[in-house]
Amino acid sequence: MVLLIRVTGLRSLSKMTNFDFIMTVAMGSLVAGAGQASEWSGFAQAITAMVGLFLTQYVAARMRKSSDAVEAAMQNDPVMLMRDGVIDYDALKRTRVAESDLIAKLREANVLNFSEVRAVVLETTGDVSVLHGDALDEKLIENIT
Repeated sequence: MVLLIRVTGLRSLSKMTNFDFIMTVAMGSLVAGAGQASEWSGFAQAITAMVGLFLTQYVAARMRKSSDAVEAAMQNDPVMLMRDGVIDYDALKRTRVAESDLIAKLREANVLNFSEVRAVVLETTGDVSVLHGDALDEKLIENIT
């Protein structure tokens, strides 16, 4: 596993996309399977599957980088849940995020007042980003639906 990560880079275990997240979960399962293998054939199968996953992720990342169509097909769009202190209830409904979950994320980000919030984004990975402060660079929220 360490050798595969050294060869392909740390990007292999990032959570930048939903595909990366699936890769990380699958890799964890394969490592557990390899650790529990009682015969060399089971261990070899797990290692072969890991190599296959890394190759698949490498090819997918290269394709995403080179083609906007592939990027659009493989990637969800981030969604704006809140902008300039105002909650977008339609976005909450569309993404099935409860208002109480949104407020919990605001508390985690040390928001003391809704008026401090410039944007709350449901990222493509399922993470919630809370941007607060005096001003917001529009570049940070490009391509958010």
